[in-house]
Amino acid sequence: MGRLFGTDGVRGEANVDLKPELAYRLGRAATLYFGKKSSGRILIGRDTRISGEMFEAALVAGICSAGGRAIRAGVIPTPGIAYLTKKHGLDAGIVISASHNPFRDNGIKFFGGDGFKLPDAVEDEIESLVHRIESNDDLPRPNGELIGRTEKIPNLAREYIDFVASTTDVDLSGLKIVLDCANGAAYEIMPKVLRKLGADPIVIFAEPDGINMNENCGSTHLENLRNRVLAEHADIGIAHDGDADRCLCIDENGNVIDGDHILIMCAKSMNLKTIVTTVMANVGFHEAAKNFGLNVEVTKVGDRYVLESMKAHGYRLGGEQSGHIIFSDFSTTGDGLITALQVLTAMKKSDKTAADLNSLMTTYPQVLINVRVKSKDGWDSNQKILDSIRDGESKLDGGRILVRPSGTEPLIRVMAEGKDRSQLEKICNEIAQVVQKELS
Repeated sequence: MGRLFGTDGVRGEANVDLKPELAYRLGRAATLYFGKKSSGRILIGRDTRISGEMFEAALVAGICSAGGRAIRAGVIPTPGIAYLTKKHGLDAGIVISASHNPFRDNGIKFFGGDGFKLPDAVEDEIESLVHRIESNDDLPRPNGELIGRTEKIPNLAREYIDFVASTTDVDLSGLKIVLDCANGAAYEIMPKVLRKLGADPIVIFAEPDGINMNENCGSTHLENLRNRVLAEHADIGIAHDGDADRCLCIDENGNVIDGDHILIMCAKSMNLKTIVTTVMANVGFHEAAKNFGLNVEVTKVGDRYVLESMKAHGYRLGGEQSGHIIFSDFSTTGDGLITALQVLTAMKKSDKTAADLNSLMTTYPQVLINVRVKSKDGWDSNQKILDSIRDGESKLDGGRILVRPSGTEPLIRVMAEGKDRSQLEKICNEIAQVVQKELS
């Protein structure tokens, strides 16, 4: 049996791979773990996908069955749960979301009382409790007056809005902003944040119906945002993903501002000496960092690894090309709303356009192919796959090849980076074909 927790919680297709029965067990197990030394008060938030209410109900039942207190925040960005859990001194926070994945998927991820994602060791203990519940459920089951209940904390969304707005001191009036909320968790909150700071955003994809989250919108589908920015002659476009822990932007010329560019422009704006990124960072990112005298710490893919490095060394800024950016001055996790405000702050304080800041870094061509596989196990010891990677590296004229498994989906990601896109496409396709043949 594989590990229940992936790099970002427990994920799967709702009611197929990830079922409410498992959500119940996770809620029960988490309460038993966190309630060992306290009352087991747990905050639950979700995004807008249709299965969110089902999983919320199952988690509440699990928490109450273990004698805990379940607090429902409703639809709220993932980083909002991290912030509010810590602010209110709760034992844990749970987010029901599969982030940028299609609406059919869902996930359950945890934050500790400190607002940080759980260490692997804690996830392992919760997973062990889940398996005990599955097998014989010999764990304590309160009854009578000890059965858990739900609890209300008023104005949680308003608290988070006020907090996000407090992370900048600039007046955004005069900036023409197009905001793509991905029909997700930011659809009400981010427009209010921008208006609180003086902006009057043009808001698109803010009418969630449970199944339209991330559908041709948001940070993974920037085409409509780009078209709207150009049509409106806007200063910038902002896109979030389904749970709003990510942010990507479009400059006034229609060019993408990805996480690499955001890191460079914000590091320069903040006068930093070191930034943290992952192995996915573009070659151009490292060139720009060198040009500006920035030290770069490189981690494995995953915001948890970026955060581990930041916490260990006291770094203030780190993130991923995908737009998952962590500003440790403000947040314990990636926050797409705060990221957007820091980009706007950099524009205002430098008196430069989004395109000016975007040009601080040149992006090398990058080709990425996602290969869906039956199992990711053993890919890195498969001789034919390894030979295909070495063969590709021998053909590559500068640049690099990176092959890795997805941490959240049954995918092997094949990426090549360099100066010649046609060469990159040929090499990536050759490797992807071998991976497909060997693992599908």
